[in-house]
Amino acid sequence: MGSLGFGFGITPILHTFAQSKSNSAITDVSGIKVGHFTDSRRPTGCTVILTESGAVAGVDVRGAAPGTRETDLLDPKNLVQQVHAILLSGGSAFGLDAATGVMKFLESRGIGYDVGIRGVKVPIVPAAILFDLNVGDAKVRPDAKAGYQACKNASDKLVREGNVGAGAGATVGKFFGMSRAMKSGIGTASIKLPGGITVGAIVAVNAVGDVFDPSNNKLLAGARSRDGKKLLGTMEAIKRGENLPPLLGGTNTTIGVVAMDAKLDKAQCQKIAQMAHDGLARTINPVHTMYDGDTIFALSTGLEAAPVNVTLLGATSALVMAQAVIRAIKTAESIPGLPSSKDLS
Repeated sequence: MGSLGFGFGITPILHTFAQSKSNSAITDVSGIKVGHFTDSRRPTGCTVILTESGAVAGVDVRGAAPGTRETDLLDPKNLVQQVHAILLSGGSAFGLDAATGVMKFLESRGIGYDVGIRGVKVPIVPAAILFDLNVGDAKVRPDAKAGYQACKNASDKLVREGNVGAGAGATVGKFFGMSRAMKSGIGTASIKLPGGITVGAIVAVNAVGDVFDPSNNKLLAGARSRDGKKLLGTMEAIKRGENLPPLLGGTNTTIGVVAMDAKLDKAQCQKIAQMAHDGLARTINPVHTMYDGDTIFALSTGLEAAPVNVTLLGATSALVMAQAVIRAIKTAESIPGLPSSKDLS
């Protein structure tokens, strides 16, 4: 693949191709809508990935400090086969409340799991959160109203990136403390496979580690030098013996979704979610730490009849996830005390 140099013989849907009808986003996958809510009182928010017609889902949690909702339901051995939305939210565990708003939105439209009671359907909305309480007023966090508004904002068109939704308060490079961290955000990307299947990703990058471009190993964002004027390189600094300040576990976390229009079952989605984490491993170092709750969901809308190769779809998901991570960094804007990649490039 051209820009990331992995060469799977697939076609990236690039953001620079303005003339394309593509959204260059996860919304290129049929059956997917995305909506953000961004809180104007401080940098925080939530992002909903709507699958109103239902989608098969899987999940894989690699970080040691996750905050999630309804992930057990996605185990292949469990009953419910489809979800109706995935929520990504800031606000730490408080932000899981935003999923209630997503449920209310879907319920008001008669969307949900049929439990056999007349007039009652239960929307299935798995969710994951990241920790952004250290940016601005920690008392401000996404709630049910925020989740509902994110749904109202959802569309299958272009997706805003950077300091919006779940990426509004996202930061990276925090091994040496927030005073040396950088601003991150949310990013999205998509890839069209030759057989007709489209794979997309969206990710809010809030890692304790640094972010690299895997095509050239260039450090894009991360911990800064003591004077804040240049990138430090976390792992190199650790190898040189630079002392680390005390860290509070769970104060980070990268959360995202990969989606495809291929027809998959829950076990296949779970495997693809596992493989999609390779996209984080290619771009974030260190990743999946004791201080992160890294979580990736995989969605299958099943609207494309092309033959399925789970290995290819998993490899492609890792590729598009890596591209989305880079977009999250490159589209982020600085806020007071937290420069973006644009400021140090």
